[in-house]
This record gives sequence, C-alpha cells and structure tokens, in this order.
Amino acid sequence: MPNIEKLKQFFAKDLFALSLGIEIVDIKEHQATCELILKETHYNAGGSVQGGVLFTLGDFAFAVASNSAGFLTVSLNNTISYFSPPKGNKLTATATRLNSTKRTCIYEVSLLDTYDTLVAKMTVTGYIKDIPLDVV
Repeated sequence: MPNIEKLKQFFAKDLFALSLGIEIVDIKEHQATCELILKETHYNAGGSVQGGVLFTLGDFAFAVASNSAGFLTVSLNNTISYFSPPKGNKLTATATRLNSTKRTCIYEVSLLDTYDTLVAKMTVTGYIKDIPLDVV
C-alpha cells in the first residue's frame, strides 16, 4: 500500500505543480486524487481556466497514482478532452489505473469542478522505469 507521507515528500520536488497550488489529497492502490484551489493566475484572457492548468492537474494526478506503485513512472502519451469550463473555485482530478504491464500502464483521469461537474477527461499511457522509489 502506498505511503501518502512518503509520496508527498517525493512530489515536494515537483516545483511546477507546487507553484500552481496543486495538492495531493488522497491515495489508494492504483488511484490518486489531487486538488487545486483556483486563483486569478489560473485564468486565460477569455476568462476561463487555462487549459494547461487542467492538463497539468490531470498529469500530476497520474504521476502520483502511477508512482505510488514504487517505481518511477513517466508519461508517454496524454490525451485530454475538455467538456465545459469549470465553475466555482476548486478543481479535483482523480487518476485511476485501467491496465498495467511490466513496462507500461494506462490511467484515466477525471477532472471535476466545485460542483462535481465533469469538465475534462484525460487518458495517460505511462512508461514504468526500472528505478525503485521509497514510497510504499
């Protein structure tokens, strides 16, 4: 079972995610949930949350979920579909593993707004490296 404190320590080095304000809120086997409280800096010129913010939150949730298995895992391919602009001041991303082999994994990430409306969905294929992590 993943150790949430060890994972938080490991991901404290992800300065980009931290600079956006992304936080790890829950980790289960093959699943992680991360949140972001929206600020002015997260919005684009049109007044909507910047798509890159949603993408980064989804990619980070994938990273936490996939690395919680104890081996360094990186993204090979990410596909995101945006459904509607988020409402409210909070985004939540939950990454769940769909499949895994010795070297690859596939995760689905759901991104919800404050009102639990699905605003985007991401599918991530990851590559599992032979580098153990002290997170379990």
